[in-house]
Amino acid sequence: MRCPYCGKADSRVVDSRAADEGATIRRRRECTGCGRRFTTYEVVEKVPLMVIKNDGRREPFKQEKLLNGLIRSCEKRDIPMERIVRLANEIEREVRNTMEREIPSKKLGQLVMDHLRDFDEVAYIRFASVYRKFADIGNFITELDELRESKKKKD
Repeated sequence: MRCPYCGKADSRVVDSRAADEGATIRRRRECTGCGRRFTTYEVVEKVPLMVIKNDGRREPFKQEKLLNGLIRSCEKRDIPMERIVRLANEIEREVRNTMEREIPSKKLGQLVMDHLRDFDEVAYIRFASVYRKFADIGNFITELDELRESKKKKD
């Protein structure tokens, strides 16, 4: 690692510890040339993930967009922000674990719905109403009936 002070390419690691819940390694380094210390962070490189929209456009996957959708679905519910962020991380991890570089937005939306179904029923219905573009009350009733049926099967 090149020293930010003197530019020498040799340094030694003085201390290493996990940061960001183990997603990052924080290292304190000491330059063998000037003796000054500096901090570096090591993270796993993420493969770029593209979302294929319904009209065929491709855009980069953005966790912030996923998180905002989840927050809107959970609005005015007694759900701690920490749980919502964990859910967003879990969904992103599941998508990235497929090792595919592109995911259709329909598949991503369905994955979010699958996770929300068990997470919070009201948030699930809210998300479904936007995602499936409910046109009338009949769509809500149909979705609620399906939710009840799946809940009965689990019990």
